[in-house]
Amino acid sequence: MRIGVPCERPDRPLVSATPQTAERLSRLGHEVLVERGAGLRASAPDEAYEEAGARLAERAEVWGCDIVLSTGTPSAEELDLMSRGAMVVGRLDPARHPELLESLRERGLTGVALDAVPRISRAQAMDVLSSQANLAGYRAVIEAAAHFGRLFSGQVTAAGKFPPAQAYVIGAGVAGLSAIGTAHSLGAIVRGSDVRPEVADQVRSMGAQFVPLPGAQEVSTDGYAKELGSDQEAAARALYAQQAAQADIVITTASIPGRQAPLLLERAAIEAMRPGSVIVDMAAANGGNTELTVPGEVVRTPGGVTIVGLLDLAGRLPAQASQLYGQNIVNLLALMTPGKDGVLALDLDDEILRSVTVVHDGSVLWPPPPISVSAAPSAPTGPSPEELQQAREQEAAQQALSRRRRTAGLALVAALAAVLVLVTPAAAASHYVVLTLAVILGFHVISNVTPALHTPLMSVTNAISGIILVGAISQVGSANPLISAVSFVAIVLATVNVFGGFAVTHRMLTMFRKD
Repeated sequence: MRIGVPCERPDRPLVSATPQTAERLSRLGHEVLVERGAGLRASAPDEAYEEAGARLAERAEVWGCDIVLSTGTPSAEELDLMSRGAMVVGRLDPARHPELLESLRERGLTGVALDAVPRISRAQAMDVLSSQANLAGYRAVIEAAAHFGRLFSGQVTAAGKFPPAQAYVIGAGVAGLSAIGTAHSLGAIVRGSDVRPEVADQVRSMGAQFVPLPGAQEVSTDGYAKELGSDQEAAARALYAQQAAQADIVITTASIPGRQAPLLLERAAIEAMRPGSVIVDMAAANGGNTELTVPGEVVRTPGGVTIVGLLDLAGRLPAQASQLYGQNIVNLLALMTPGKDGVLALDLDDEILRSVTVVHDGSVLWPPPPISVSAAPSAPTGPSPEELQQAREQEAAQQALSRRRRTAGLALVAALAAVLVLVTPAAAASHYVVLTLAVILGFHVISNVTPALHTPLMSVTNAISGIILVGAISQVGSANPLISAVSFVAIVLATVNVFGGFAVTHRMLTMFRKD
């Protein structure tokens, strides 16, 4: 199949295939045609495409390919350039553009919406929304830092000290977690909230404090958060307002494709924020999460709060965004090209392909059948009383066996010690008392050392093995073969301990040295 990569409109800085992903498409047996200048804004010159095996072509030839890759919704003029039976792959936003689906149907085209990939494990490699949201979350923090005008991390200097910034992220999806991780890595104290209780551990794992919503919370069944009831929504807004008043940076991420973004921060909540605070509304393209958001603009309220309503945050990282977008397409077309022979197989029995195919064979297939992707853990079933009793009996039997083995081992050690004392000359018998006291004292000292000091303590005690080494060297020339053999073994083991101790110490000290 011939795959076309056209130039996008001026408001779209991404390109649907980079030289790297174009080469991977060629490995699937497809011929890749790239419109001249398509990747310039994503730092991908025409020469790089040619080196990757793609062929440069004019606009009409690119749109006339069997498969056309796009980063957004194509215009009617662009669809007119396509051949009947061809396929367009891109972010078609089918829920918000039913007229586009009808245009595809009338022209006999197949529409594949990358933004309709179901949120299941098998489809993660094709999920454009997640890959772009990850970059958008990172960029949201960078935009916040640019408008904040202060450092995120606190510092103590000779001229004074200042505390770290307080960041609050509403929504812990892909974008929210990315924003949390970025803000935390910059040194801010981060808090996060989400209507889904199952994401609390994910928020904490990124270094933030999870702030739960009051009352009952919704459990996800399709990968997106459910809408709250009126009472829950009022309680959630009160919590958002309270947390926002304490924060320097607020990032809102509540957005569901094809729907109006929910209102999270009202005018009163924004007016209660401190002057100099920054809000980055990542849902500006869908209407915004705040009452004062102006989509596509950065506004400053009379109270000194900056609201960033940029529409395409991922597009401000065009090179990486294009690479991830192109790789998502490669993964999807690899599913459609199982033989890697350039022959497309659109299997609508596959739940992924069925979900993304919105128009095919003269029919509109949107919306697709629902797929449950609940992330909530299933309730564990408790053991029966008989199983509990059996487990207790097995545990008691294991403990009794362990006690018997320990007693037998102590008896054997005592017997061997008694034999050793009996065969030892009387002049040396007193040394056993010193050895016994040393063992007892060493056990109590070592057992009370914190685990964090085990490694340095080991390196020091290994170095002390030099005492053993000196004693063994003095006895290795003894006329008694047994004493000589034991001394030789002691020399070998003590040497290993000494050099090993210094090696561990050296490695440990290098961890605290700056490059």
